[in-house]
Amino acid sequence: MTMQRCTNYFVYAMPMGRLSIAADEAGICAIAFGDVAHDGPRRPSALTNKAATQLQEYFAGKRRFFDIPLSPHGTEFQLKVWKALETIPYGQTRTYAEIAEMVGSPKGFRAVGLANNKNPLPIVVPCHRVIGADGKLVGYAGGVKIKKYLLDLEGIDTSKMK
Repeated sequence: MTMQRCTNYFVYAMPMGRLSIAADEAGICAIAFGDVAHDGPRRPSALTNKAATQLQEYFAGKRRFFDIPLSPHGTEFQLKVWKALETIPYGQTRTYAEIAEMVGSPKGFRAVGLANNKNPLPIVVPCHRVIGADGKLVGYAGGVKIKKYLLDLEGIDTSKMK
C-alpha cells in the first residue's frame, strides 16, 4: 500500500493544549498532540480550520459527532480497527477485546491495542474510549491524563479507573 502524504498542517490552541492538524486532498490525515511538524507547509486550510472548529465545539460540550472528511493512512487491519472505533458512541467505552471481536479477530486484542496506538486521528477517531478488560485506563498516545480528561468531558465516571 502506498502511503499518501499530508499536503499541509497547522497548529491550533485547544483547551487541553495545542493540536497539530494535517490534511491531504481527501481529508484530515493526522491530528497530533503538541506542535508537531507534518509533511507539507505549515499553513491552515479550509479543512484544517473546519477540523479545529469542530474540535473546539467538542471541547465546549457542543459537539458529539465529527463530520469532516478523514483520510487516515495505515495498514488494512489498522484501518479496520479505526473504523470500528468510530462506532463507539460519545460517552461510552469499549474494551480492546470488544473491538477485536468487532473486527473479526476475537483473540486479537493486543493487535487492536497496537492499532489503537497508531491511530493518526485521536479524538475524532475516539481511541480514548477504549479501556482495559479490567475497566482501567490503559495507555494513550496523548498520555493517560489527557485520556482521563476526554472521558470526563464525555461524562464517563473515571474515578474508579486507574
